[in-house]
Amino acid sequence: MEGRWRWAFLLASLVSYIGSDAAADEGGGSEGDGRKGLCSTDLTTFLPFPYSNLPNMVCQPLWNSYLLRYSKSKDNEITMVLSTIYTSGWVGIGFSRDGKMLNSSCMVGWVNQEGQGRIKQYHIKGFTPSEIKPERGELPLTNVPPYVAVQGATIYLSFQLKFNTTLKTQPLLLAFSTKPPHHHRLTVHEDKTTIYLDFSAGKTDDSSGGVKSYLKDRRTHGTLAVMGWGFFLPTGAIMARYLSRKDKVWYYFHVPIQFIGFLLGVAAVIVGVSLYSKMHVFFPAHRGIGIFLLVITILQVLAFFTRPSSDSKYRRYWNWYHNWVGRICLFFGAVNILVGIHIADAGQGWKIGYGFLLGFLLVTVIVLEALLWLRRSADADKQHPPFSINSIDREISL
Repeated sequence: MEGRWRWAFLLASLVSYIGSDAAADEGGGSEGDGRKGLCSTDLTTFLPFPYSNLPNMVCQPLWNSYLLRYSKSKDNEITMVLSTIYTSGWVGIGFSRDGKMLNSSCMVGWVNQEGQGRIKQYHIKGFTPSEIKPERGELPLTNVPPYVAVQGATIYLSFQLKFNTTLKTQPLLLAFSTKPPHHHRLTVHEDKTTIYLDFSAGKTDDSSGGVKSYLKDRRTHGTLAVMGWGFFLPTGAIMARYLSRKDKVWYYFHVPIQFIGFLLGVAAVIVGVSLYSKMHVFFPAHRGIGIFLLVITILQVLAFFTRPSSDSKYRRYWNWYHNWVGRICLFFGAVNILVGIHIADAGQGWKIGYGFLLGFLLVTVIVLEALLWLRRSADADKQHPPFSINSIDREISL
């Protein structure tokens, strides 16, 4: 009974620890607290001055994973760093007078096939690629060269503008494509939006709720994955391996726990598909492992309904299959959670929380495996007593 309470306490602690960090990402406390998790990245490790040191920085989520950091000076100079999740193609931010793409000027960044970052200003004179002119535009760039960097799975577009008057509410165009520019000619964007940012107050008119929806889906996806593949499925597997010599009550805990883990894993995949459709990014490793996990967990559930009877000659093969497929599922589940945390650039709450859970599970398995080995050794000694000289003497005397 005490063991069950320890597991319950571990689960509650993990949820509360991750939940506190996720609440900060979503903005549960106040507007400033909501940006803390997203804006805590140390820019000094990969961006040059002045982009790495923004005095009185304002950090504002814009759309999906788009995040804008900017700093204003007294002479109307604004230093900007736009970041978003990136896999391939280009990312752009445009400045428009009326909120429309035509006649707007934009900064576009990408990484070419040689792995070199590129950032250029474009002038949108029309809607065809030939009418989008590179190295042209009306943005008042300063002498500080624009800079683009990729850190982990995030791209950072940095540039500095100097306006004649104080910049107040400004229509911003955000767009991206997963296909890189061809000879500096932009490919057609795959998604775009227009927002209005009040640079004097650091607020956006986000009537669509895109940022909150993205943050909520990201948090939900991660929580479901950690609970399903990171907690319930390993817990059920541990019970099956190390408690199976007890009375059969372990089985009636193993099955519902595994089924709950399966449902949570499927829910994580569904939310992940929704998140993918909003972000239009492609992470082949994370997505591929997720699909693989979904398939083998479905096979595990189907195997439950086809389990042979205990006296069947096929039961040993079924046990072998069920055990090893389950172990493969748990291994890749842990790997994919770590990959997801890295891709999302999650906060310390996620990293420490899942690290503690994974460490606790590994230590538990090591201890229980050692005890199981000792118990099996003791049972083997009872069945085959050690060789004794006295027994030989008795046989000779007979």
